[in-house]
Amino acid sequence: MRIVLDGTPLLGRRTGVGRYTEHLLAGLARLDTSWDLAATAFTWRGLDELAGSLPAGVRPAARRAPARLLQDAWIRGEYPPVEWLTGAADVVHGTNFVLPPLRRARGVLTVHDLSYLRTPDTVTAASARYSDLVPRGLRRAAAVLTPSRAVAEEVVAAYRLDPALVTPTPLGVDDAWFTTPAPTAAWRQAHGLPERYLLFVGSVEPRKNLPVLLEAVRRLHAAKLGAPPLVLVGPPGWGPTLDLAGLPADSVITAGYLDAEQLRTTVAGASVLCFPSRYEGFGLPPLEALAAGTPVVAADIPTVREVIGALLAPAGSPVRLVRQADRDSFADDLAEAILALLSSPGDAEAGRTHARAFTWRRTAELTAAVYRRVAELP
Repeated sequence: MRIVLDGTPLLGRRTGVGRYTEHLLAGLARLDTSWDLAATAFTWRGLDELAGSLPAGVRPAARRAPARLLQDAWIRGEYPPVEWLTGAADVVHGTNFVLPPLRRARGVLTVHDLSYLRTPDTVTAASARYSDLVPRGLRRAAAVLTPSRAVAEEVVAAYRLDPALVTPTPLGVDDAWFTTPAPTAAWRQAHGLPERYLLFVGSVEPRKNLPVLLEAVRRLHAAKLGAPPLVLVGPPGWGPTLDLAGLPADSVITAGYLDAEQLRTTVAGASVLCFPSRYEGFGLPPLEALAAGTPVVAADIPTVREVIGALLAPAGSPVRLVRQADRDSFADDLAEAILALLSSPGDAEAGRTHARAFTWRRTAELTAAVYRRVAELP
């Protein structure tokens, strides 16, 4: 059986969807199957990067084509079919919201979240196009994957799908997160990090709710509670410039995008990981932080509660979830939760134990089961 996945998210700097695609491809390649695994990319300029971005056991299958022109054609109709770009396939998996027209292959589509519907004010123009591309892809798909049950339920409700069509395939935590030591003093100095710091990991974009986190930090400093600096890790993103007024000098450090090893070390050294997002499809940073032994303060949104909810009841939990109400009360509650974890970080081993239940192998196994099922459809 020939399986072709969209490897476009592997090109350039890898954020959430890129890491999902990377680990899914590697996990599928390690499964004991006789499948012919290939990856394509819908791009003109970046196609030369594809072959070097693929794990062992996965080969490239792509033709150079402009992404925007392809998407415009796929919104309007059923041409060109994806096999024109990839060659013949039994199953084609759109890993990033887009499932092109199909000639003979069965289609599988991953919908990571519905931010383009739920929080349209927080997405880029490119993501807003999913309002047209996703319904088209859903009509073509023999199966739909989501990273969480919460998103599965949203997709079923929003598009009136048969629930049997949609399968949650939760994301995983790479093994290296569990063994990454906290950074040494020399490493911190070389990377411009203080001894203690709060941490945010993610793109700087409106959906991540950074202004409220900054307000919480501002209130901690105003109360002279000795709050450590906040370190921002992630690509520049988009949206309004962050307002740092009223914050002491050096209380916010922008570290930018870090490679995988640097990111793990930075997370392992943080006093608290802060995750105030308005909306998410899964919530990988808090889960990875728990794997690294770092306590977490996060917004109480459905996907985050689903991912780390088992840690909420026991005493001494390394997790605090904060309900999102109006901006002022949310900032106050965030500040209180951060302060609580700074003074009592909770049981780090309980967090690691919970995170170990999420593996990329399991993601690959659940996905492979869907491939088998759709390939057998009449």
